[in-house]
Amino acid sequence: QVQLVESGGGLVQAGDSLRLSCAASGGTFSGYGMGWFRQAPGKERGFVAAISWDGGFTYYADSVKGRFTISRDNAKSTVYLQMNSLKPEDTAVYYCARSSAPHYSSSYSYYYYTSSYSYWGQGTQVTVSS
Repeated sequence: QVQLVESGGGLVQAGDSLRLSCAASGGTFSGYGMGWFRQAPGKERGFVAAISWDGGFTYYADSVKGRFTISRDNAKSTVYLQMNSLKPEDTAVYYCARSSAPHYSSSYSYYYYTSSYSYWGQGTQVTVSS
């Protein structure tokens, strides 16, 4: 059974940076795309960023483009989300997820939807104060 464990969340001020990590275990990591989503209170879980199985393609929501960077280290079975210039509207629980389709790379519309992912972490809280 695949397990995903996020870490790195916390309380920061606007303009600060955080790096989230998501460590995978119990299954194949390197052959699958990975995504980050977030959910604020009272809102649906929404797409933040995704990376293809080989790291060759990355995708971002417009709201984070230019501020967030997704990366992966297949040797460590870990995906990262570097978040810079944080804003209060970035406050949410952040979830990582493993995609369902192995060795699938180039489609923003695929990675955008939660239904494209089979496994989810428990989430890590990010709070950005103004």
